[in-house]
Amino acid sequence: MAKFIFKMESILSIKEKLEEQAKAEYGMELAKLNEEERKLAALERKKDDYQNQLFDLVSDRLEIIKIRRLEDSVENIKKDINIQLIVVRKQEDRVVWAREKLDNAMKERKIYEKLKEKAFEDFKAEINAQEQKEIDELVSFRFGSASTAVNE
Repeated sequence: MAKFIFKMESILSIKEKLEEQAKAEYGMELAKLNEEERKLAALERKKDDYQNQLFDLVSDRLEIIKIRRLEDSVENIKKDINIQLIVVRKQEDRVVWAREKLDNAMKERKIYEKLKEKAFEDFKAEINAQEQKEIDELVSFRFGSASTAVNE
């Protein structure tokens, strides 16, 4: 029996590898996003801590130097938070981009898998037609030999 050979097997293999790379890249970008969000949360906690300390100092006896230092710390943390928010947004964009790349890689692989399935179905139909032809020839040969023997 003939063996099925998909002409675009190498392309399908490449598409599968590209999809795996896109999955890995998406995972890395997602991990980076999680890390950046963790940094943002830490900054927010630090800001809250500074503000609580500042509130305690203001409500206690006035220590102007500590109050100024904490006010400066709160302002610096707010700037850091704004910068971190920008980093998080950029990382979110990279995650979206990586997801789109993964989606495209998956679509391309599926296209080639469908082409392979179609080629295999065509191959099976061709083999079936060939077998049917051989059966018909065999039946014709037997019928022809039987009718020749009857006529003699």
